[in-house]
Amino acid sequence: MIRLLSLLAVVLLLAGCAGTRAVRTPARPAMAATPAPIVRASERPLPEEVKPPRDFLEAVQAGTRTTQGLPGPRYWQQEADYAFTARLLTDAKRLEGTGRIRYKNNSPHTLDSLHLELAQNLHAPGAARSAAGSVTGSAAYEVTGGVDLQRIAVQGQVLKAVGDEDAGARYEVLGTQLVLWPATPIRPGETAEIEVAWAFSIPQAGAGARMGHSDGNLFFLAYWYPIMSVYDDVEGWHTDAFLAQSEFYAGFADYDVTIEAPPGWLVMATGALKNPDEVLKPEVAERMRQAHRSDTPTTVVGPDSFGTSTQAGAGGWLRWRFSADNVRDFAFTATRESIWEAARTPVGDRDGDGTPDFAHINTFYREAAPLWAEVTRYQQHSIAFLSTYTGFPYPWPHMTAVEGADIITGGMEFPMMTLMGDYNARGDTALYNVTAHELAHMWIPLTVGIDERRYSWIDEGTTTFHENEARLDFFPGPNHHLPDQETYLNLARAEGEGELMRWSGFHTTGAAFGVASYQKPATVLVALREVIGEEAFRAGLRSFVADWAYKHPYPWDFFNAFERAAGQDLDWFWHSWYFETWTLDQALAEVNVRGDEVEIVVADVGKVPMPVLLAVTHANGETTRLRVPVETWLGGARRATVTVQSRLPVTRIEIDPAHRLPDIDRSNNVWTR
Repeated sequence: MIRLLSLLAVVLLLAGCAGTRAVRTPARPAMAATPAPIVRASERPLPEEVKPPRDFLEAVQAGTRTTQGLPGPRYWQQEADYAFTARLLTDAKRLEGTGRIRYKNNSPHTLDSLHLELAQNLHAPGAARSAAGSVTGSAAYEVTGGVDLQRIAVQGQVLKAVGDEDAGARYEVLGTQLVLWPATPIRPGETAEIEVAWAFSIPQAGAGARMGHSDGNLFFLAYWYPIMSVYDDVEGWHTDAFLAQSEFYAGFADYDVTIEAPPGWLVMATGALKNPDEVLKPEVAERMRQAHRSDTPTTVVGPDSFGTSTQAGAGGWLRWRFSADNVRDFAFTATRESIWEAARTPVGDRDGDGTPDFAHINTFYREAAPLWAEVTRYQQHSIAFLSTYTGFPYPWPHMTAVEGADIITGGMEFPMMTLMGDYNARGDTALYNVTAHELAHMWIPLTVGIDERRYSWIDEGTTTFHENEARLDFFPGPNHHLPDQETYLNLARAEGEGELMRWSGFHTTGAAFGVASYQKPATVLVALREVIGEEAFRAGLRSFVADWAYKHPYPWDFFNAFERAAGQDLDWFWHSWYFETWTLDQALAEVNVRGDEVEIVVADVGKVPMPVLLAVTHANGETTRLRVPVETWLGGARRATVTVQSRLPVTRIEIDPAHRLPDIDRSNNVWTR
């Protein structure tokens, strides 16, 4: 999710972002000279070995994880399938749901209890919420009463709420967690069948402004049902409370969902629409099919058919049926006055038959959001580009963007769905950027199922990096990574950041959370690419996505995937950038010209050790590229000397002229004759 107000606050508060134009050059220039390190003992702090926690090492020993960044031969994860009916009462702004969850225990452990999340309980009276909070306004914390649990049964036996008699089959609501104690534990290989009926009032901008309703003509429903908490091979149950700021961790499941809505309301959701001819008028269903075969954005529903594009229904309701396999969440929209545009976009060879496959693109926006007339095109580019860049073709039948001004200002991702603001005040470039960002989330965390609540940097940081790569392709010229680098450096200069590996919900300020989740990890990935080279970097990123698709990686799996691709021990990199708030500060300490020989003394002033990228410009305009290897600093040195032979006068020496590395003070990076 892009939380634009918090990110803008960082920029405005700490002096702003300055985009710099840069020419992209090869990631690993050849070394033209060998530095001679000046080594003195104990001159600097040195990075330590990165040691995974005991639980992770035990998973490696058990064979469910490896030290190579791959799932182990005995990797397992739980299975679930949901069959729900949701009735949307548009006038009352209320949702009523019933259905069942089948939960298969693939673990080697007997489960005495089952844990689910009720995210809407963020809106219950007295609910615990993040101190840093949502920055989108007080409506995000509207008190609606939370979830009204009307019936819970496991294996056909109704559970009673915990009270005076705590023994036997029972349940308890603990904030946003629902704990079930079935009469009989769920043994390995067994399946629990959970029946549930519930209801809640829909907040206007709920769950931290990630869902809600707008202007009486739009609903976007997310976190609307009890969802199984993750039980994994490393830590077991994950029961961290949802406090609105740090996001979500959910298992992969199959969904069969029926949405009951009044006639005249168009519904789109995660998954494939199974009964289009039962809910759409014939001409609308045909226009949809034609649009989904077209490379050109096509209007399916326009203002002339608002409220009249559906069938009449029966008894005041239309039943929209959707199914989705192996997704980690389910969201839907209902709209009465949105333009519906559609097209298709290529995603690569998904099924290996040698021919390109396509995904359907849908865009729903209201007339008050005119910039959205380009969002179908933005979606087409983003999905096609990211399918190629990640090496993992977009896996689902459609991608749908919904304009939700008044609910959200930035954007939020769900499988096959995104909700985004109108962007009227921020312009079309910003609207492309948020589109690329939210659609990049289809890969992480929605395909690679990381824990956003603890490690948002894997999710948002990698997604921000992918967004910037998409922007480089769509808007060639400027280096779109640089504004994120400068936002991170502004907070670092103000000494306001927190470690990336700090659990995301425990950052002390919204600025620290935002930079540690978005800008710094995206910036560090650019630096990692410079360290290991484009080929190894791309291989590491692609293998992380492919190997952990529809699984649950931890940070150490992420680290190990890149080390395997690079063939290097990168503990020094991970420790410096992810476990500390150290900063990089490289400087030109001395330049001595002696005839045809130029002696360059480089100082490593900061704490983060990184290779030094030197550009030496000669009088004829030619540039010699030099590289001081990181091993110089890992040996304990603070200074290194590089000697260049040049028959022509040297006119300029600069450290990292393309700004690939986040140097906190560039005032000492340039020497000119």
